[in-house]
Amino acid sequence: MGLMCCFDGGHSAEKKEQERLASAEVAAKAAQAAQRRQEEFEKSAAGRAARAQQQAIAKQAANSNKGEPVLKWSMG
Repeated sequence: MGLMCCFDGGHSAEKKEQERLASAEVAAKAAQAAQRRQEEFEKSAAGRAARAQQQAIAKQAANSNKGEPVLKWSMG
């Protein structure tokens, strides 16, 4: 009789599967929303400015001093 309190007829596994599927669906919707927000940001003025700034930083890093000292000492 004490064992009957723990027996749920196998519904626990089914419920866990339903919860897992619901969780996966929510995660997929969140990923889609994040992608949509990212695309909207990239189209906005702020997004274009951020991209231009990143490109400028990358260009500056590529054209760095290439191992030469920043300050050169000269006699005279």
